[in-house]
Amino acid sequence: MPVTRRAGGVSRRCECRGPDGKRLGGECPQLAKRSHGKFRVYQELPLDAEGERRRFQRTGYLGSKEAQADLDRVRAILDLAGDDDHALMRVGDLLQAVQKDRSPVPEPTEVSRRLGVGVPLKGTMTVGEWLEQWVASKKTRKTTTNGYRSHIRVHLKPGLGSYRLDKLTVGDVQDFFDAIDDANEVIAAENAARREQEARARWGKASRPPAAESARLALERERLAAMKPYREVTGPATKQRIRATLRTALNGAIRRQLITFNPASWVELDSGKRPKAVLWTDQHVEHWRRTGSKPSAVMVWTPTQIGAFLDAAEGSRLYALYHLVSFRGLRRGEGVGQDWVNIDLDGKRITIAKEIVVDGWTPVESEPKTDGSAATIALDSLNVRVLRAHRARQLAERDARLRAGKTWTDTGKVFTNEDGTWLHPEDVSEEFRRIVRAAGLPPINLRDLRHCAATLIHAGGGDLHAIKETLRHSGIKLASDTYTSLLAEVDEEIAEKAAALVPRARKTTQKAGASTV
Repeated sequence: MPVTRRAGGVSRRCECRGPDGKRLGGECPQLAKRSHGKFRVYQELPLDAEGERRRFQRTGYLGSKEAQADLDRVRAILDLAGDDDHALMRVGDLLQAVQKDRSPVPEPTEVSRRLGVGVPLKGTMTVGEWLEQWVASKKTRKTTTNGYRSHIRVHLKPGLGSYRLDKLTVGDVQDFFDAIDDANEVIAAENAARREQEARARWGKASRPPAAESARLALERERLAAMKPYREVTGPATKQRIRATLRTALNGAIRRQLITFNPASWVELDSGKRPKAVLWTDQHVEHWRRTGSKPSAVMVWTPTQIGAFLDAAEGSRLYALYHLVSFRGLRRGEGVGQDWVNIDLDGKRITIAKEIVVDGWTPVESEPKTDGSAATIALDSLNVRVLRAHRARQLAERDARLRAGKTWTDTGKVFTNEDGTWLHPEDVSEEFRRIVRAAGLPPINLRDLRHCAATLIHAGGGDLHAIKETLRHSGIKLASDTYTSLLAEVDEEIAEKAAALVPRARKTTQKAGASTV
């Protein structure tokens, strides 16, 4: 039942203690003085979970007004619970905790807000505690949730986990990301030192080193073994993703009314823009063969190089998959997860409705990564022929296994292992890398083969909108940011053809850039 206001009050109390540390009480010689002692607040609280009485009590106030103000706050908090036994228990627990840790009595308005949404009444939740609670409640795709967990485990909890959630500031978050930059500088320096040490520990000649040199090399190799291994820095794009995880989690805290402001939204970071796609021109290929370095993280083959790859891939069981990705731009998981039921070879249409991705190392089937990724796109007649041939071979493999008494798993997938089971996405990437190496082509990643489709669509007359629709980007800006520089190189051939269309009465013989005077 509610606690009445009569069960508490303000009084003056002697706080003097004797040599043994015990309060003197009635034996204090100063009791006769009217001003002696300090003010005390006491208030009966709702019974605890075991039905035991408890009391809020605090002393040491210098003035009665200060003591009365705290008593009024305590009583206002008790009044918030009304006749609700559960709420009475909660506010009683809160006030008991406030007394125990000697923290200030909270404002009743703050307690009322927390009481109404069922969150802890005492704002001591840390950022780390909230992040764990938030990620445990996520209903996102498993791989997306695992990405959140990775950011929380590796970066956010070590860096921000001990901060109080309701006290986290923009400065705290900015310092966190600045610390990542500082760590990146250390990692870069340690990596550079290791490369230098590797050079000192290496005997670069074909002959065996002499005894004196062998002793030196042994010492250098001991020093190398004692050094830290190579580590990757946390780049701008990764920091943006970490910030996105934190921002999303704090927005969840706002919705739960745990906080009212999201400091992660106001932190300044490097742009982390997607790298521009660059074409493997003859000049870039020559530079790569000479130095081993690529002009961009995203490299794309020319149509001639795509053709050379497909020629080399024709003997592979996954030829039809690579062919489909090259022309229609499916993601790796979408290709591996494609069902026959979602391909209409007669109508020349393919619907992307499932994908198989890797959770740790385990393949899992899920919906496409975004709503826009699930779509129906056209198939060209060449892809239709390749897929028909692939289907015939798959059925022949199935029949041969069944005749031999071996098992066949009917998963309904277009691309499978020889027994019909799911392909592992990484096996598809490994086979791709093997073919590229055997063909002697400049390197690209399997995901970049999807980007190659953009060059073929554009060369066939498609614009950025056509690329966006076929590759199922979320917006035209994403396609523009990724492919503008790439398509400019493809456009050179179009520009030359356009210039050749205009007849001229006088044909110039000067070389490009020569004077006409």
